[in-house]
Amino acid sequence: MEHSFLIKILLMLMIAIATIALFRRLGLPAILAYLVTGTLSGPSVFNWFSQQQIHSVAELGVVLLMFSLGLEFSLPRLWAMRRTVFGLGSAQVLVTVLLGMCMSLMLGLSVNESIIVGAAIALSSTAIVLKLLNEQGWLRRRHGELSVSVLLFQDLAVVPLLILMPLLASDGEPLTWQAIGLAMLEGVFAFIALMAFGKWALPKLFDEVARSRSNELFVLSTLVVALVTGAVTQWLGLSMALGAFMAGMLLGESQYKRQLEADIRPFRDLLMGLFFISIGMLLDFSLVVVLWWQVLLLVVAVIIAKALIVYGLLRAAKESFRTSVASAISLAQVGEFSFVVLALAVNYQLLEITVSTKLVMVAVLSMAVAPWLVKHSVDIARRLQGGRPKSDIEIQGIPPMEHNKDLVLILGYGRVGQTIARFMKIEAIPYLVLDLDPTRVTEARRAGEPVYFGDVAKRAILKQAQIRQAKLIVVAFSNAQVLDEVLPLCRQLAPDANILVRTRDDEGMEELEQAGASQVIPESLEGSLMLVSQVLYQCGVPLTRIFKRLEYERRNHYQYLHGFFSGEETDFTLELLHAVALPKGAQVVGQTLADIPWQTLRVELRAVRRAGAEVESPDLTWLIRPGDILILLGKPRRIEKAEHFLLQG
Repeated sequence: MEHSFLIKILLMLMIAIATIALFRRLGLPAILAYLVTGTLSGPSVFNWFSQQQIHSVAELGVVLLMFSLGLEFSLPRLWAMRRTVFGLGSAQVLVTVLLGMCMSLMLGLSVNESIIVGAAIALSSTAIVLKLLNEQGWLRRRHGELSVSVLLFQDLAVVPLLILMPLLASDGEPLTWQAIGLAMLEGVFAFIALMAFGKWALPKLFDEVARSRSNELFVLSTLVVALVTGAVTQWLGLSMALGAFMAGMLLGESQYKRQLEADIRPFRDLLMGLFFISIGMLLDFSLVVVLWWQVLLLVVAVIIAKALIVYGLLRAAKESFRTSVASAISLAQVGEFSFVVLALAVNYQLLEITVSTKLVMVAVLSMAVAPWLVKHSVDIARRLQGGRPKSDIEIQGIPPMEHNKDLVLILGYGRVGQTIARFMKIEAIPYLVLDLDPTRVTEARRAGEPVYFGDVAKRAILKQAQIRQAKLIVVAFSNAQVLDEVLPLCRQLAPDANILVRTRDDEGMEELEQAGASQVIPESLEGSLMLVSQVLYQCGVPLTRIFKRLEYERRNHYQYLHGFFSGEETDFTLELLHAVALPKGAQVVGQTLADIPWQTLRVELRAVRRAGAEVESPDLTWLIRPGDILILLGKPRRIEKAEHFLLQG
């Protein structure tokens, strides 16, 4: 029985891996892949698990998601954006909920069901919208700021929803304003009590944990804090997710925020995957087949209605037509927290399976089209206004550079790119930078730097950046996949330019040079050379001799920096140095180095030591004597075979 259950779990995980890989290639969110996995694993198809079997574990994913949301929930940021957050955000949620309730009541649903439907439709996908706005570099634009404000309030609105859910599930008792007020008071009391206790206790707790310098203890403490605060709020008759959100918000302003977020992310992602799989199990394919036309009609109606609501509110606030349309389209989908609301509603028996199936399918399909809608929101707004859409690959206008024959084009503005740019500025050398991080580009441009947003793997971007006039091109990022595309393109567009490529190490140097690099600079080996130069200088070696030695190493592809003697942790993909001592009875004693089949053994002889003296690259006529030590360079397994040959033949 147990063996069969484990096999079903493995099969479900295999389906999840395959669907995530497929959806990523199609440019769709991983959430949709988890939902498909749940549908295939659930009662509708293979019937391996029921939703109840997996929901108890998956609910922990919601708790950790709310904890992570609390970590990102910045009160100062909220206060700075208070006008748009509490003005536009509250209006959007309120109008959408009321409209959803009215439509649901007209369709014959109960008051409680109508509240759930309205709340589920009102929420948009924070994860999808923020990710896409960031990728497009639109977070600083007006429609990006307005979209973020609405999403912030929607995330905040989840808190009263979590308080209201258990109240709506009361055994047939009518919902009264008195009951709602009492539940909200309980929530406020729990919030104040946890905030007061947590503000005093949690920093002290994590100070002690940090002093222990134990990663395991830090991770365990993070999980325990999230789950204990959730258990406290559940004991008070509220939701576990509410308590986790409060704990995250308390720790969001602490110095441990980034570490907490990094530690909890693997658990959160895994459990959230299970949560969305459990949501997929709610789908009844037989109902979907019967109700497919209703689902499609609802998807179109929800997207249009949400877009019109946001558009109307923004136009009433005297925003421009283009900004209003772009914001409205960006927020037209249904969000991931809608699944949380629907899952809790089903758990509390507030929704029938037919209604929940329709809403889950509406959420799935709206999220599936969301990436396309967000990416093309500005173009759609421009078309509706009568203008022509700009190309996706267009970047901010780059002014013509003076002395462009001496132009240095820097691709990538991370730490290395910024360091190069600073030295260019000191020497008054004209330079231009392309980078794909919108925040970094915005900050640099505010400081007056010639940095522009653009994908360097696209031909039109490089042409706009005047690559044909560049004297020198510096690829300052080390991404092998992008280098494979960028390097040949740069060489094609600028055949006479020198192209310097930065890499982590010397792996693939020859391939990069064949692809068009004039010089490859492996930073780990260059760091070693700089340290060597300082050591030699401190030992009194003349600078001219040091520079000659460094230049010799670079010319010979860092020959003497290849291969190291192995330790306890051996990387079997690297070449290692190994010393083979030859006793009197060794097979090759009495032979010359030319008699040894080095090409067959596929190792390199670096040096021979005899009587304490080392001879580098000895002549092949060298006669091997007992006591000689051969220093070999090669892969570990080849070294092992070569040693066996030298000793035993």
